[in-house]
Amino acid sequence: MQWTRLDLFFWMAGLLGDIVLLAVIVIRQRFRMFPWFTSFIFASVCQTVGLYAIHRRGTKAEYFYAYWTFAMFGTVLRLAVFYEIAGIVFRPVGIWAADIRRRFILLGLVSFGLAAMFAWFAAPPAKLPLQTVLIKGSLFVAVLMSELFIVTASLSTRVGLVWRNHVFQIAQGLGTYAIITLVVESADSYFGISGLGTTYQLLQHFRIAVYLCVLVYWTGALWHSEPQRHEITAEMRSKLLSLQGQLTHQLGRIRSGADGLWAAHS
Repeated sequence: MQWTRLDLFFWMAGLLGDIVLLAVIVIRQRFRMFPWFTSFIFASVCQTVGLYAIHRRGTKAEYFYAYWTFAMFGTVLRLAVFYEIAGIVFRPVGIWAADIRRRFILLGLVSFGLAAMFAWFAAPPAKLPLQTVLIKGSLFVAVLMSELFIVTASLSTRVGLVWRNHVFQIAQGLGTYAIITLVVESADSYFGISGLGTTYQLLQHFRIAVYLCVLVYWTGALWHSEPQRHEITAEMRSKLLSLQGQLTHQLGRIRSGADGLWAAHS
């Protein structure tokens, strides 16, 4: 398949956007707080260059296997980024808030199952089995990432934890892109893949355009410093950890008492 001028423009713009963002991360030393996010952007640069080289010199089969290898690796990195974000949000004093880590992992597993079920029952119109696999795989990733963003945002709101600015901006970009991708992949599962210049290509171009906007947003956000915050002193940290330990202990006693009462009445 030959690339159009628009395809080349999106390729160049995406590569340039990733490189500029990566430079900002390094110059402003954001990689210290967000190592997985940094790895995700670096992998995006490698994917863009690698797929273009294979597209120019390799076969369709080589491109397909390379595409899905990069896609699976990218999915793992995005999962790591969500876990990194959750770790910062739910560890306001350096350790996970009580019961939150277990709840987050549980909801993540539920999201994985729902995404797999959603993709399994999708029935995209496709002429080749390979096209069906492509659409279902993309739909699965889109559903999973959208659910993880919703889980992280809703869980943090429920427990009353505050997002730090750069954390929120990275999560907001990922969440926006994930939801738009979900809409695009859902449309793909309805329209299918039928060739160059069709609805499929238009939808993919729209998805890439949204990603470019997210890159611009991330670049500007990570270049600027966060507003000055009051630092937690060693004494305050010690008191917060002590209070959290007391609350966890009391919660355990309440649960044990409730279990004892239930057993006595059974």
